[in-house]
Amino acid sequence: MVPNLPNRTNQRCAARLNLTDLSAVAFLIAIDVAARILPHAPDFTPVAATALFAATVLRVRALSPLVPIGAMLVGDAALGFYDWRMMAVVYAALALPAIAACLSTRLRRPAMAVPVLLVNSLTFFVVTNFAVWALSPIYAANAASLLKCYIAALPFLRNMAAGDLFWGLLLFGSYGIARSAWGRIAAGRLRRRRGLIAYA
Repeated sequence: MVPNLPNRTNQRCAARLNLTDLSAVAFLIAIDVAARILPHAPDFTPVAATALFAATVLRVRALSPLVPIGAMLVGDAALGFYDWRMMAVVYAALALPAIAACLSTRLRRPAMAVPVLLVNSLTFFVVTNFAVWALSPIYAANAASLLKCYIAALPFLRNMAAGDLFWGLLLFGSYGIARSAWGRIAAGRLRRRRGLIAYA
């Protein structure tokens, strides 16, 4: 019996795909870190948008949570770390769009980007501010203080929702335009090739 020999072409294609995905992850992390380090309105960052975008465009979708987590780690290394419990809550909340989109084909549709990001902004607001109330000595352990915490954080919710929408529309819009342009270029090349074959 002749053993199955590895298909070198497939191996090269797989390596190229992995390199493309890793390059995209690194690029998205760089965008997130730059946006966090450069002057910006509080919470107006692309981290959640790049997480969802990564889950939509990467071939190996399991890599997509690396985008928000990697970006937060690098950014916090530059800006300063804080309470590890709060960091864990923030990191998990920002990775939610990537995880949800990995698990659901429907959430990866471009038309779902705006609803998913808005729901994520609200989820992030509810979860992280609950953690602030629970972990911080600033607030008393009662419902009135929890409500006070949420009211104080409303400007951050507005900024995050605006940032998620801005960056989400920028990323998905640019990607859609680039794909459309590349499709037209590829179609033009195919028509020219067919013309050459016809006259051969």
